[in-house]
Amino acid sequence: MSAWLPHIDSSALLDGLSSLLLLFFLFIVRMVIVRAISKNPTLSMEAKRRWVVSVRNSMVFVLLVGLLVIWAHELQAFAVSLVAVAAALVLATKELILCWSGAALRVGGKVYSVGDRIQIAGHRGVVLDHDIFATKLLEIGPGQASHLYTGRTTVFPNSLLFMNPLIKENPDQEYGLYILAIPLKETEDWRNAERHLLDAAKAECASFMGEASRQMKLLEQTNLLEAPSPEPRVTIQVIEGGHIQLVLRFPAPDRGRSRIEQAILRRYLTAVASPVNK
Repeated sequence: MSAWLPHIDSSALLDGLSSLLLLFFLFIVRMVIVRAISKNPTLSMEAKRRWVVSVRNSMVFVLLVGLLVIWAHELQAFAVSLVAVAAALVLATKELILCWSGAALRVGGKVYSVGDRIQIAGHRGVVLDHDIFATKLLEIGPGQASHLYTGRTTVFPNSLLFMNPLIKENPDQEYGLYILAIPLKETEDWRNAERHLLDAAKAECASFMGEASRQMKLLEQTNLLEAPSPEPRVTIQVIEGGHIQLVLRFPAPDRGRSRIEQAILRRYLTAVASPVNK
């Protein structure tokens, strides 16, 4: 018995030393890689941030696997006991397990990455960071119709991916189709308003209409579906109380959506306010 205890102590000591060496080695590797990324002049700031997050998460994964391999023979001695302990841990850490599963879903399904603009469970913003527990967003708002940064950050657990639909506002392409709703007063001529809104959209989108059409064709070939025409179009909706609402669908570059929307609105409001149209 006395000979067995020192053997256990020395084995655990060796495993602990191996774990520390692995941690130190991965820390040095991460530091070298991050420094190389930060000094790379060919990468944009967003690309650097994306690579740094990927490297950090990869190092964490390698560390967990390494620790599991190092301590495997120690854990094997407690295999029977761990079954009961594991059952209790599952009940006690259900939310953590859902977060880890959500992270696996995000990685496996390529749901979103750093720089994407997403909406989920009332949270909306640009993805700044993500790990195995949560995702951090730079909030966009106020509301769902605005595209301005509020300056606040939102952190939501990855478990929300299993309970809520996720909307990715910027698809993997340079141009997209967006919606702008214009409510009308009862006294306004909807035909005149529709004409001015469509003219405003065509004028503001004319400079990039050719490139937007090319992007839609590329989307059609990639996904084997009939892509919608990027030409601006207006549909009419009758909302609550019998009021009319004009809904404009227009193309815009992903990083210029707010600017194009504001330009269309200003041109439209200027046109309907002109004395010639009264």
